[in-house]
Amino acid sequence: MSALSPESPIASKVFPSPNHGERKDAQRPSMVILHYTGMPDEGEALQWLCNPVSQVSAHYFVFGDGRVLQLVPEMRRAWHAGLSSWDGVTDINSCSIGIEIANPGHPGGLPPFPDAQIESVAALTKDIVTRWRIPQTRVLGHSDVAPGRKVDPGELFPWRRLHEAGVGHWVAPSATSDGRFFSRGDQGMPIEALQAMLAMYGYSVRINGVFDEDTEKVVAAFQRHFRPERVDGVADASTIMTLRNLIATRPQVAA
Repeated sequence: MSALSPESPIASKVFPSPNHGERKDAQRPSMVILHYTGMPDEGEALQWLCNPVSQVSAHYFVFGDGRVLQLVPEMRRAWHAGLSSWDGVTDINSCSIGIEIANPGHPGGLPPFPDAQIESVAALTKDIVTRWRIPQTRVLGHSDVAPGRKVDPGELFPWRRLHEAGVGHWVAPSATSDGRFFSRGDQGMPIEALQAMLAMYGYSVRINGVFDEDTEKVVAAFQRHFRPERVDGVADASTIMTLRNLIATRPQVAA
């Protein structure tokens, strides 16, 4: 990456951030993590990601009108994921590329993402996963890798549209309905099975047979990404069936 040549053709130019370092053990990118900025002004959000005082950054920044800037070289470790975990990996920053999407998020009332912006996010992510051969199951939201601590890019982020553009793993959510469900305080083999399925897909959850606070946070994170119609941390039939369908259709990764 130089001052004139971003690594992705989707980015218009480089706007360098000083906030990056070496990837641990010289790891190559194997995940893409999507964020929203959570700030009302996209210009201020961009400046914050490039301010050495903030100690935060991302590799790419996508404006509401679809313009894309590269902030950090892809082989450098940007500081976007924080304390997070996925599929046993706990240093997400060292193995991921972070994309910040300008949107006020939950603090700003969770406004919809403009079409031009989502088109750019899809094109950028597709370019990254193609060049780095990143599995579609590793295109994730910040909330997936940091359940409870983070909620971005939020339940209104159109994961289906990205999937239709060839980005990310997704299935149509099972319809919500009344019926049996599992929630905080429940215990037993069904809870252990639920936790095992969440862990099998990649979520960081203890398999202890107790529907505790941490399990509730993971279930809510799963819903926010894959069953956003109702995000309540309650494992109803719709949530469980959607999880089963995702596991059943998960693409096989070549060894």
